[in-house]
Amino acid sequence: MPQPRWDRINSAAVIGQARQVYFQFLERCSVQHEPLGVVITEPRNGQGRVVFELPVLLPEEQFIPLELVRGRAGRSRSPRSPFRG
Repeated sequence: MPQPRWDRINSAAVIGQARQVYFQFLERCSVQHEPLGVVITEPRNGQGRVVFELPVLLPEEQFIPLELVRGRAGRSRSPRSPFRG
């Protein structure tokens, strides 16, 4: 799977853009199959598309795998007490 070119991008900004594209996609479409990730096509203005197969990227495009887009969804969270002391 292609990896983002982390040395050329602001990773927090690109992952944030990918999340926006993904969540807008979820609002508009009913998903039958799990996407592989998001391709950011215009990094300057955050345009992109959700992809269901490995993409062929243009030089300015970035592929962000779904695991990075979803962030903490796959991590287990420890229960926290509402009372800290």
